[in-house]
Amino acid sequence: MNPLRYHIRHDTVYRYDQPVGESRQLLRLTPRELPWQHCVAHRIEVVPEPSRIADFRDSFGNAVRALHFETDHDVLAILAESWVELTPRRPPSLAASVPWETVRDALAYDADRRMSAEALEATAFLFESTDVRIKRDFADYAADSFDAGTPLLVAVDGLMRRIHHEFTFDPAATEVSTPVTQVFAQRRGVCQDFAHFMISCLRSMGLAARYVSGYLLTQPPPGKRRLVGADATHAWVAVYCPPLGWVDFDPTNAVLPAREHITIGWGRDFSDVSPLRGVILGGGGHEPEIAVTVVPEHEFTELYTDAELRARKLFPAP
Repeated sequence: MNPLRYHIRHDTVYRYDQPVGESRQLLRLTPRELPWQHCVAHRIEVVPEPSRIADFRDSFGNAVRALHFETDHDVLAILAESWVELTPRRPPSLAASVPWETVRDALAYDADRRMSAEALEATAFLFESTDVRIKRDFADYAADSFDAGTPLLVAVDGLMRRIHHEFTFDPAATEVSTPVTQVFAQRRGVCQDFAHFMISCLRSMGLAARYVSGYLLTQPPPGKRRLVGADATHAWVAVYCPPLGWVDFDPTNAVLPAREHITIGWGRDFSDVSPLRGVILGGGGHEPEIAVTVVPEHEFTELYTDAELRARKLFPAP
C-alpha cells in the first residue's frame, strides 16, 4: 500500500485586551513518529520571539516545545507546519482478538503476578483522570456491547458504533470544560466529548484506553473547493489489546483510523495533550483564533496561491 503524504498547517493567534508582561507556554504540535507515520518535515514559528525555548518529551513520549516570554506583548501568534507521510494500516481482525474479560483480568491488580512492561505501561490508562470518569452508569451503557466471551475488538467496535449512532455531533452543545457526565446525559457534543465518553465506558469496564489527539483529512462538500483554515484538531480513542498492542477507534466517524488520521500525541485525556497550554501575567480577556488546514500533497499547490506561498513561506513539498 503506497504511502500518502499530507501538509498540515495549524495557526493559533491570541489577541490580548491588555499587554502580557510574562508568559510560559507548552506546545504539543509535532506529529509523532510511528510505524505507520513519518514526519518528513516540521517547523514552528512564533511571534514575538520567545526569550527561551526548550524541547523535551513528556511522560507519554509526546514532543513538547516550551516557550518563555519576558517582554510585553499584546499578540501571540504560533504557526505549526508539517509534512507527514502515512502508510495505510491494515485493519486488525476484530473477531480474532482475545475475549474482553481476558484483557480485563490481565490488567487487574495482582500482587503475585509479574506484568510485562507493555501491560504495566497500559495500566496508567485504567483510572479516572481530569476529563474521564469511572462510573456504574458508563459500565451499564457499555455492557450491551460486552457480552461474555465477546472478542475485545468486536466489543469495542460495537461500542464505538453505538456512540456514533446515538450521539449527535453538535459544536454548540459543549465547551472544552463540559464534564463527561453532561455529555452522556444530553447525548450531544464534539469529537473530544465522544472520545472522553468512550474512554470512560472502557475504563469503567476495567480496560485500558487512551485519548489520541491529531488531525483528520476532511472532504469539502460536493462541487466545493477545499478552504484554508476550515479544518480543526481531532480526537479519537485507542484501546490496549494484547498481543496487538494499541488499536485506534474513532467514535465521531465510526471508523478504525487507517488513511486519514494524523497523530500528534496521546495521554489520559485532553488535558494531557492540549495543543497549547500556558500561564500569563496580565492580558485581560482573550480567546484564541485557531485555523487548521489538512491537505493531500496533490492539492497543495492548488489550494495556496503563489502570493500565499511566498508571504507565509509555506513548506514546498519535500
